[in-house]
Amino acid sequence: MVHLTAGFKADPKILENIPELIVAYYTLQPSVEDATQKVSFGTSGHRGNATKKSFNEAHIFAITQAVCEYRKTNNITGTLFIGKDTHALSTPAQISTLQVCVANGVKTKIALNNGYTPTPLISFTILEANKNNKEICDGIVITPSHNPPSDGGFKYNTPNGGPADTDVTDVIQKRANEILANHLADVKITPVFDLFASGYVEEYDFVTPYVEALETIIDMRSIQKANLLIGVDPMGGSGIAVYEKIKEFYGLNMEIVNPYVDPTFGFMTCDHDGKIRMDCSSPYAMASLIKLKEKFDIAFGNDPDFDRHGIVTPSVGLMNPNHYLSVAIWYLFSYRIEWNKTLKIGKTLVSSSMIDRVGESIAREVVEVPVGFKWFVDGLINGELGFGGEESAGASFLRMDGSVWSTDKDGIILNLLAAEMTAKLKKDPGELYIDLENSFGKSYYARIDAVATPEQKNKLKKLSPQDITSDRLAKEEIIGIFTQASGNGKSIGGLKVTTKNGWFAARPSGTEDVYKIYAESFINEEHLATIQKEAQNMIDAVIGQ
Repeated sequence: MVHLTAGFKADPKILENIPELIVAYYTLQPSVEDATQKVSFGTSGHRGNATKKSFNEAHIFAITQAVCEYRKTNNITGTLFIGKDTHALSTPAQISTLQVCVANGVKTKIALNNGYTPTPLISFTILEANKNNKEICDGIVITPSHNPPSDGGFKYNTPNGGPADTDVTDVIQKRANEILANHLADVKITPVFDLFASGYVEEYDFVTPYVEALETIIDMRSIQKANLLIGVDPMGGSGIAVYEKIKEFYGLNMEIVNPYVDPTFGFMTCDHDGKIRMDCSSPYAMASLIKLKEKFDIAFGNDPDFDRHGIVTPSVGLMNPNHYLSVAIWYLFSYRIEWNKTLKIGKTLVSSSMIDRVGESIAREVVEVPVGFKWFVDGLINGELGFGGEESAGASFLRMDGSVWSTDKDGIILNLLAAEMTAKLKKDPGELYIDLENSFGKSYYARIDAVATPEQKNKLKKLSPQDITSDRLAKEEIIGIFTQASGNGKSIGGLKVTTKNGWFAARPSGTEDVYKIYAESFINEEHLATIQKEAQNMIDAVIGQ
């Protein structure tokens, strides 16, 4: 149900009390006896809330010490690049991180002038540094992504530039919780006033090298030549300076709205549930930019760490993330003439099957993987994948010459790609998606949640294809039942069932007592609703509802 305030500017009464939040970060102590207060790395690192004792100084001390020990064990001796976004807890967490890194003798680089650094710039910088560096570098990004202003987050990026896989995060998580249980006795800490005199902390310009290299992945000259009027809403996030530099360096006709940092994010319009959430794929959170769609030739936004993209066109307004992924894939594989013809398309198993239809039309193999961008990292590095994208508006792709750009999601290049295709094809991405629908059919896609206990969610994780006894879904023959992704054989942590014109996937939520049902139909809304209903009945029958 949509909240009454969804899409309207946030009432000052609901804004976060930032001083209280910072005090909670430093004064509240988590208990490892409470599962909600332990270190827990999900698909995007550890996230939490200081007032709920799930993101406090103790957590960051423990996680950073665990990261330092992991680096030592694995002979990672180069620079640790540290970025932060504009959430209120990110700056205190960066200070805590530096205190532990310096005490452990780890060389670090942070943004100039206490600035902010988007996730893709950390990934880009790691990869560039490791091209010719004798010592291996890695990174940390302090961000809870699009989560509310009260939240904090911490991600570790390995030397391949991408988010750490579970074989790494499991080690860090286990050690961090051991450290918490031992009351931080194993943590080495440098006093704050000694940090910059230590020689282990260096300020670094992450922005300029990234911006200057953009012309190797985006046709920036075409955008400049077309003189498009471009609207940008950085949502008060970490990439404001990046867009300012892009505008200046390439001479673009670009207007940046909300070009300031406010830790309450009080300029935001409320999300679907009435909360402030900087989700650039939400029509409610993006309402202020959507209102300006007629003003710009193309407009776009990003979440606070800039790993996600949100495309606003005059033709359709805010594009559905699945729709834009389909268009981006079609465009890239059609117009990047230097790309090797063997490059494949990477998609998560809950992304639209429109991608499969596009892939078939251009004779490119689609590699379907579990949820999580980490599954695309190796393919992007070794030149197997030209593109990797997920339904939650996160993607990256290769440079024009087919070499790697970033191995983490990059919302900046996806946004600029929308400007490039608008400039070169004289159609915005919304119009281009309509062309795809005319060729391949109309997609009806939705995600719903179903109530489930922790025990039932655990059962869902362990299902096998044999647990589904039905041979039909929404009157169509079932042609595939999967508990492992077809592209890499990895567990999907749930189940996917496919037919000729539809599919559903069911996965347990990591944070709530629900499981998620993703479903798509290429017939109509009624067919989609039938898939959703039958999907829930199938799953409930197996997990014991």
